[in-house]
Amino acid sequence: MAKTNVYDMSGKVVGEIELSDAVFGIEPNTAVMHEAVKNYLANQRQGTQSTLTRAEVRGGGRKPWRQKGTGRARQGSTRAPQWIHGGIALGPKPRDYGYHMNKKSRQLAIKSALSAKAAAGNIMVIENLDLSEVKTKNFVKFLSDVGATGKSLVVTPEVRRNVVLSARNIPGVRTTISSIISVYDILRADKFIVDKAAVAKIEEVYA
Repeated sequence: MAKTNVYDMSGKVVGEIELSDAVFGIEPNTAVMHEAVKNYLANQRQGTQSTLTRAEVRGGGRKPWRQKGTGRARQGSTRAPQWIHGGIALGPKPRDYGYHMNKKSRQLAIKSALSAKAAAGNIMVIENLDLSEVKTKNFVKFLSDVGATGKSLVVTPEVRRNVVLSARNIPGVRTTISSIISVYDILRADKFIVDKAAVAKIEEVYA
């Protein structure tokens, strides 16, 4: 098992923790991670875009000109797709873009993403990741003390209100809990900052 340092909220090393090789030490599967990211982004799409067909555009009830004798092409409606102000042919309609990814693939993708972060040395374990009050300034100082200056994913074992509210206005910083981490959030973050108790929960679920 690989070992990594455990830090306190001031950035000081207070101990070590062994990370499970079954979760943080596998060979990352890039294909499965790519599929998981596509699945996540597809499931985030609202799918509310809509265009009007020729049947839904107002007007066009009268035939523009008679069928024969004018020398022009025959037309039945001014709301046909080839007309200005006409309907849209084969345009998008509201739909659900989401699809299901099987459980084993999702778990492999999570473990691959975590292992990639561990191999790059971008996992930081915090002894007790919590704040006594809601204060963004204090959370910014915490991130600075632990060396997380870029995009960061902050993971706690359960919802910690003070952490969530303190971090929500910081650009590039996301908070989540160990039971709903996503491959997309892990990969987009430069640093994976996780509470020590959350590590145990992650290993319990994915080991």
